[in-house]
Amino acid sequence: MKSNQSNIKKAKKYLNKNYCIGVPTETVYGLAANAYIDLAVKKIFDLKKRPKNNPLIVHYNDIDSLKKDCLINDNFIKLYKKFSPGPITYVLKLKKFSKISKYVTNNQKSLAVRFPKHPLLKNLLKQLDYPLAAPSANRSSRVSAVKKNDVKDEFGNKIKYILDGGVCNIGIESTIINLIGKPTILRLGGLDVSKIQKILKLKLNLAINPKRKVAPGQSLLHYSPGIPLKMNIIKPKNDEAFIIIKKRKNKSKNYFHLSFKNDLNEAAKNLYSCLRKIKNKGYKSIAVEKIPNKGLGKAINDRLQRASMY
Repeated sequence: MKSNQSNIKKAKKYLNKNYCIGVPTETVYGLAANAYIDLAVKKIFDLKKRPKNNPLIVHYNDIDSLKKDCLINDNFIKLYKKFSPGPITYVLKLKKFSKISKYVTNNQKSLAVRFPKHPLLKNLLKQLDYPLAAPSANRSSRVSAVKKNDVKDEFGNKIKYILDGGVCNIGIESTIINLIGKPTILRLGGLDVSKIQKILKLKLNLAINPKRKVAPGQSLLHYSPGIPLKMNIIKPKNDEAFIIIKKRKNKSKNYFHLSFKNDLNEAAKNLYSCLRKIKNKGYKSIAVEKIPNKGLGKAINDRLQRASMY
């Protein structure tokens, strides 16, 4: 979408006054505020009803704007050159005199950072004197927002402004990698881990349920539509919604497909919209057929597994 300067100026005005606003990224919509101001960051936690021990991702325009807050290393440089801007978040050491709010990091000495690809958000970040803390624009543990109306449904008049960037291209959150010490994947997401391994020439371990959270998306219950969900189901009950990977000729009203052509990228993009649609139609439970556990299918299964903890 073309960058609308008038709308970007409105977004900047609200952010400069320490309000939270909705912003588009290529992954999901974010609930954004000035990452340097305690008051602004606390509003994010209050709006989302988010546990204070769950750190936030901070969004930067480029590597130069990051250097005043974080220490960078060789692995970061390799991945940044290949995948940023894009759906990857890096956990780095925080510099001693960084102005990042302690509420962003839960008083830890590390920071999760990302460089979003969406042109509207990139344009906005260029015009700000500070980075944006921007977790997904939804209430804590619930389904992420992938379009403007999703954000509106979540928060209504509780936020001042939503910068409309259309429907998110990827539809699930970024992949998170911890680059402090031995690189480790903290969250599966919109970038296939195999691509990261190829660049680093390393086999990466997953640490997606640690006792101490250094990045978002590590809670057992997350991404939930608020109704029971079961995975790897062959045949659903008559009264429950059934999510299938590929559209079928079956005309059953309770069947909801994620893709037309068995495309896992398309399935990931449609996952959250599908979950919201099912909830809004009044279904009391969801069954999901087996999703191939490869590529972005791994991230889809991760989201469904956490949603099933409801």
